[in-house]
Amino acid sequence: VQLQASGGGLVQPGGSLKLSCAASPLIFSRDVMAWYRQAPGKQRELVAYILTDGNTQYKDSVKGRFTISRDTAKNTVHLQMNTLKPEDTAVYYCSSGSLAQIVSKRVSWYQGTQVTVSS
Repeated sequence: VQLQASGGGLVQPGGSLKLSCAASPLIFSRDVMAWYRQAPGKQRELVAYILTDGNTQYKDSVKGRFTISRDTAKNTVHLQMNTLKPEDTAVYYCSSGSLAQIVSKRVSWYQGTQVTVSS
């Protein structure tokens, strides 16, 4: 397994969770890293990505609430999710690739982590 996502769980609306994705050193240093999510009955969507230079982009609905970051010491990408809403409920996936691959979702998929926002 080249990417391992973790950190999901059940949280109340307004709460926070931090997801982590551990990568191999090669992937971490070379690739754009991204988080996607897929809610039941919906298509998988790109939530956020971070370039190797640290620049980031976010889906409009999570801007100001989610933060993607790189931990270079641990070859890990994090997704800090604050002010969570029920509509954030989904399985969250971590992946990597070129920017074109990330945006077009032409990436490899690994096991995701479930995030459930509910009271």
